[in-house]
Amino acid sequence: MFINTHTYYSLRYGTLAIKELLQLAQDHGIKTLAVTDINTTSACLDIVRVAPEFGIRPVVGVDFRNSARQQFIMLARNNEGFLNINRYLSGFLHNDEIIPDRAEVLPHTYVIYPFGSYKGDKLLEHEYIGVRKEDLNRLKFSSLKKRPEKLLVLQTVTYNSKKGFNTHRLLRAIDNNTLLSKLPLSEQGNEYDQLCSEESLKEAFAEFPELIQNTENLLESCRIEFDFTKETPNNQNSYTNNEALDYKLLKKLTYEGLPYRYETPTDAILDRIKKELDIIKEKGFVSYFLINWKILKYARSKGYFYVGRGSGANSIVAYLLRITDVDPIELDLYFERFINLYRKNPPDFDIDFSWADRDDITEFMFRRFKNTALLTVYNTFKHKASIRELGKVFGLPKEELDKLSKGEYDFRRLDKLSQLVVMYSKRIQGFPNYLGIHAGGILISEKPIHYYTATFMPPKGFPTTQFDMVVAEDIGLYKFDILSQRGLAKIKDTVEIVKYNQPTLPPIDIHDIKRFKEDERIKYMLSNAKAIGCFYVESPAMRMLLKKLQVDNYLGLVAASSVIRPGVSQSGMMREYILRYRFPERRKEAHPVMMDIMPETYGVMVYQEDVIKVAHYFGGLTLGEADMLRRGMSGKFRSREEFLKVKDRFFDNCKASGKPDDLTSEIWRQIESFAGYAFAKGHSASYAVESYQSLFLKAYYPLEYMVATVNNGGGFYRPELYVHEARMHGARILAPCVNYSRAETVIQGKDIYLGFMFLHQLESRVIKKILEKRSKEGYFMSLDDFLDRIPISMEQISILIKIDAFRFTKRNKRELLWEAHMKINKTTFDENIQTLFKTEKISFKTPELPSTQLEEAFDEMELIGFPLSDPFKLLLAPSRSKMRAKHLPDYVGKIITIEGYLVTVKNTATSNGKRMHFGTFLDRDGDFIDTVHFPPVAAQYRFRGKGIYGITGKVMEEFDCITIEVTKMVRYPIIEDPRYADNDTRVRVHSKRYKNKA
Repeated sequence: MFINTHTYYSLRYGTLAIKELLQLAQDHGIKTLAVTDINTTSACLDIVRVAPEFGIRPVVGVDFRNSARQQFIMLARNNEGFLNINRYLSGFLHNDEIIPDRAEVLPHTYVIYPFGSYKGDKLLEHEYIGVRKEDLNRLKFSSLKKRPEKLLVLQTVTYNSKKGFNTHRLLRAIDNNTLLSKLPLSEQGNEYDQLCSEESLKEAFAEFPELIQNTENLLESCRIEFDFTKETPNNQNSYTNNEALDYKLLKKLTYEGLPYRYETPTDAILDRIKKELDIIKEKGFVSYFLINWKILKYARSKGYFYVGRGSGANSIVAYLLRITDVDPIELDLYFERFINLYRKNPPDFDIDFSWADRDDITEFMFRRFKNTALLTVYNTFKHKASIRELGKVFGLPKEELDKLSKGEYDFRRLDKLSQLVVMYSKRIQGFPNYLGIHAGGILISEKPIHYYTATFMPPKGFPTTQFDMVVAEDIGLYKFDILSQRGLAKIKDTVEIVKYNQPTLPPIDIHDIKRFKEDERIKYMLSNAKAIGCFYVESPAMRMLLKKLQVDNYLGLVAASSVIRPGVSQSGMMREYILRYRFPERRKEAHPVMMDIMPETYGVMVYQEDVIKVAHYFGGLTLGEADMLRRGMSGKFRSREEFLKVKDRFFDNCKASGKPDDLTSEIWRQIESFAGYAFAKGHSASYAVESYQSLFLKAYYPLEYMVATVNNGGGFYRPELYVHEARMHGARILAPCVNYSRAETVIQGKDIYLGFMFLHQLESRVIKKILEKRSKEGYFMSLDDFLDRIPISMEQISILIKIDAFRFTKRNKRELLWEAHMKINKTTFDENIQTLFKTEKISFKTPELPSTQLEEAFDEMELIGFPLSDPFKLLLAPSRSKMRAKHLPDYVGKIITIEGYLVTVKNTATSNGKRMHFGTFLDRDGDFIDTVHFPPVAAQYRFRGKGIYGITGKVMEEFDCITIEVTKMVRYPIIEDPRYADNDTRVRVHSKRYKNKA
């Protein structure tokens, strides 16, 4: 009886979650339900999967609307009809087209037009008119009364209560970006669009029993079926269009890869290959491996750097196909994490490319493989966004919104409107807000993508599904992860920069990982955490972990890459791992069973494989159940019944085998806090390979590596720190110059010229014109020469002059600014007019206008965001404190005061939700100071932006790692900006600040 039902995937319209809707239907005794969300099929597969659990037979379709105006409803009679509806809807979404009044004829579908808005005079066999309860009086006087066989009961379902209707109106106001009081009736649904019992509907339509019968017959004729058992993947099932040929090709490529990877393959290697190939074939994953191989073969042909990681990095077949660079034999990678007979989904291959190369890889995949689409993600309403959106709808002032979004209020003391904002923000929190694009997920299916979903076309320009990766996996569609990261671009660019800056050096073999593992410089950098700019090992937390572990080898770094993950540290096992790593006698305290399962990590769960091992050997679960447990811990399936059953079985098995309850509970706690965050060992090993590549470049080509880092947007820190790091390695940092700089930063010997892209508000067309003219006509000889050749506005030339980009003229930039003002129109002009004879220049006598180094620093802060000189020289009252970071080991346990330039802050919370911080500063020598700010101090002494702070606190040492537990912190004031002081003041400040410089 219900042919027009909405979930909250009718974005900013519907209010019912899928299970909430199905539970309501079950409570009303409804046996068949058609879910027809507005211009989307996001909910359809989940409805088909879950509805039988509620005793409901699902029907699916789409409610086609222009904004809130209903044009028609389409229902799928079967899977072919669903395919046709998805294709039809996708056409409108791809081209942003208006939905017409009349639907196109699509096989295996029904079309229902709303009564009163249907303009046609003839209905086709598959077309009907939907009549609402409020239409019944008009129906009695309509010509359609004579055609009862074409009429259906139309009871739209969008919410389930008055509060649900209010929520709907708020969502509509958000969607229309309007005050609730100004929301037009045409943009909202009917208050009575709610679920009711079928008996009440039959009673309302008692005068027209044909409508009831027609509706029941139509719903009965619809049958939609999908297989959610996932016995075989629904990905493209053959690479060569012949599965037997696929396997022969995979086997051939695998053995052809042996000479590249192993000089003399051992029996263990050959046995592992055979074992993997057999299971890959049995599980139907052959084409999955071949497609990944093809993608990366194309990448190598284009010279693209890439890293293959994920659980698939545990596979020797992947290693031989050059999908990954991790040797599973060397690292003793757990085979069952990669694949086992109980596992239904293929192994994960996360393929990282440079951000500059990934789009081309994506285009290649869409060209090469037929049924391809990007995966969507559901961007949901978050707490702060909900507060702000609803606050605007109610017309609250910004100050009130700020207070509410920060949670700085007592609910009982709020006015009525603010209380409503808080109440309804909690109600819509978690609702889908809009569809985005998964970070790297791409589907390649055997059947057309539209067999499963409609697609939309985001700005990226590739068809994108309307369901996410969880739903995709439910139906047996497993994504290919094509990701981008800047670390690879830094490695690639460094190699190129070394070529032009040190052309006499031999070519760099960046893939000689075996040599890197034995390199003494790299060992020193690792154990002393000298890794700023290096992939995955530069963050303050990783820097401190490396010091605590004193890691100087590859395997140690592999472990550290996973130990640093949140779950390990939150469970308390990171500290335990450090203790057992550094103090072998501590290992005796580990439970013998755990030591037997994980001897390499001293009985501590470090990798995802460890969850499977513990669940299997300690908890008595099958490998399939153990893998379900691991996946469930990620949060995607945590609430699902099958996961909860596995959890119960874990405890039951442990009890049956006589394990103490307190031990079982502790092991479960560790699993629960850890599994959703940990890396597979092969994944960590892949990260470690890239870390070693970046460490090698940092060790031997630090200046070139820092230039590449800056040009690729930095890393964990702001660009300023990488500029500082280059200076610490002997570079001379120079502001942009019109004769030597490019858009990106460049290096000449040890001189690093910052790129024009550093200059805030310098237009890209100006940069382009400078580079073009300089390339064709040579260096600029003077400001006049520049103005002759470059069309530029006064605002743009001011940026270049103030950053001292004309310093080659040997003229004071204040004089150049004066001259530019006299010679340039203050409006932008497009192009200089070329004339046969040059116009004689008018000479202006500019006054002497001296500038100081302090003024230079303030110009730099304004234009590039930080000074190129020592920031400590900008303090209003320069301190004579001699305390430095290198002195701190001598003051362990004592209270000291030290000055530090703020680098970064990590905000976190204690177990009871109180805010605390970890700070990173630089001292006057450029060395790091690490601080801990516990909640009382964090509340009293807040960070107040960039600058130099006086830090007072107790020096603490743990595992040779020095930190300061802060008790007091003050941000020191800097001098007044001398550019806006009078001339006498500028000269006075200049002489005072630099009188001792000589």
